[in-house]
Amino acid sequence: MDLGLEDKTALVTGGAGRLGSEFCEHLAGEGAHVVVLDVDEEGAAAVVDGIVEADKPGSAMAVECDLTDREEVGATVASIEAETDGVDVLVNNAGFVDAVSRIGEFPDDLWDRDVALNLTGAYNVTKEVYPHMKSREWGRIVTMSSIAGWRGSFAQVSYAATKSGLIGFGKALALEGAKYGITSNVLTPNIVVGELADLSPEELEQFNPQFERIRQATPMQKLGREEDVAPLVCFLASQHARYITGQVVGVTGGADLFSY
Repeated sequence: MDLGLEDKTALVTGGAGRLGSEFCEHLAGEGAHVVVLDVDEEGAAAVVDGIVEADKPGSAMAVECDLTDREEVGATVASIEAETDGVDVLVNNAGFVDAVSRIGEFPDDLWDRDVALNLTGAYNVTKEVYPHMKSREWGRIVTMSSIAGWRGSFAQVSYAATKSGLIGFGKALALEGAKYGITSNVLTPNIVVGELADLSPEELEQFNPQFERIRQATPMQKLGREEDVAPLVCFLASQHARYITGQVVGVTGGADLFSY
């Protein structure tokens, strides 16, 4: 299926990370010009190098930016728009997931950090790219939440709260953008672990007992991979998804289903 992304510019935040880099590679594989945006400049450049070496149909550029710095975000997006004629597809992917503590001992600085990046960072960059989409009457916004955003996650109050906030954020954008041809959808994946998904239950238990518990609680009895999520991002970014907006889509192996 031709997704019609050959003339589109796609900005992926957190593009140097495991999920973000997979999104960048898949979007470039569909012919998009990909902006790999990350605070880790070297990591973003490595993703671009990988896309070039793989001879993807699309192209890529690395951009360093701190999404928590509103002025920097504004200047960065203006620079990207000057070089690319504007962002057509935005993938809000950047975020922290490492803060784990019960509420009574939860570090205030980690709460503030996670809200600043996971939630406000998405707001900062979306606010800057939105006017271009509105003027062209075409845009795709895909926001990465998590299964934790609506089911909660034990001892991860900042992560669950910010990911829940992104669901409301994405739906509000869908309502606002609908008449301008701008769609906004939210993905809520289960944990994705790359090659660790190949481990046997015994090996996974030894590596990380929590991962093995999650696998057991997943009806498919498998953990997810980055490539399980990336094709859906590409589809939602495409011309074929023009009538899909305001949706929250789980990529979970059935972990969001009631089972007993």
